[in-house]
Amino acid sequence: MIPIGIMENAKLAGDPFEALGDPHRRAIVELLFNNPRTVQEIADELPISRPAVSRHLRLLREAGLASQESQGNRNLYKLDELGVKALQAYLEKVWGNLIARFKLAAENTEDTGATRERTDND
Repeated sequence: MIPIGIMENAKLAGDPFEALGDPHRRAIVELLFNNPRTVQEIADELPISRPAVSRHLRLLREAGLASQESQGNRNLYKLDELGVKALQAYLEKVWGNLIARFKLAAENTEDTGATRERTDND
């Protein structure tokens, strides 16, 4: 499910990382990045059917990454800002520490300017 600490107060049925594991769902997230879209608008951009888009959107909603908004007789889908920010915060926490340690190690490593030649024993 959801990694410990991410979206602690959310009651979600899906794991955001699992949801992003599918290339069609990643493409949908990219399409929703700039503006909300209908199922048909998303289907027009992808090589999958409207029912398939609907299933992918359901999984993205369950994972907290997308939300649905009714406007008249249209349903618009957009990125869920809270879910995306929680995912971003988790990644920054995990990778931010790693990047900071790598930078510190790189800054404290003496660069002799010489490269070591490979031998047959390497």
